[in-house]
Amino acid sequence: MQTGEAVTIVHGEQELVERTMHLFAAATDVACAANDLFTWAGARMADELSELYRRQRPGDARIRKVYRSGMLLDPVAAQTLARARDHHGAQIRITSEEINETIVLDRRLVILAGNLSAGRRSFSIITQPEAVQGVTSLFEAAWRSATDLSVYDTQIAEIRQLAPHVLDLLGQGVKDETAARTLGLGVRTYRRRVAELMDALGAESRFQAGVRARELGLV
Repeated sequence: MQTGEAVTIVHGEQELVERTMHLFAAATDVACAANDLFTWAGARMADELSELYRRQRPGDARIRKVYRSGMLLDPVAAQTLARARDHHGAQIRITSEEINETIVLDRRLVILAGNLSAGRRSFSIITQPEAVQGVTSLFEAAWRSATDLSVYDTQIAEIRQLAPHVLDLLGQGVKDETAARTLGLGVRTYRRRVAELMDALGAESRFQAGVRARELGLV
């Protein structure tokens, strides 16, 4: 563990759980932003957080989560988010924009996820008021511009079914005309579906869409 004046660096989810779980237990406002289900879902942390949510009565805490839209292309991830909303009363929104992987507790403490290195992730725990306020403002901006889970899930349902086939065809470099015939679609419809898929993945090119899909385990 490394400690600065108002920033503590912890290494691995085990240490993060040991240092912060009592804060989660007391929190009445939890805000979370993540690109996927795995940043904050180490086995120990996931179990601890799930137990906390089970103990809480409805209304005990406000739980808000923002996730990247590409997650909803995975049916299992979409179901997991729906369960978090329905069972724990979490408010969940979806964005196609880049987000900082962050947890904010009671607007008083921030946890920032670092990069995964050698199978372990480091986390910065920040308590400096101005820094916490700045990160909280970024989260609130992302929250306001994001789309409610149920709304986005309805919008993406059709492309989610096609996504594995479209990604496979894109990965093979199949021409649009051939890919469209393979899927029984018109060329214009196929290109529209590709554009929708790229938008869901937050990608600006077909190549970038393939990279992002691999990161999410979709291919």
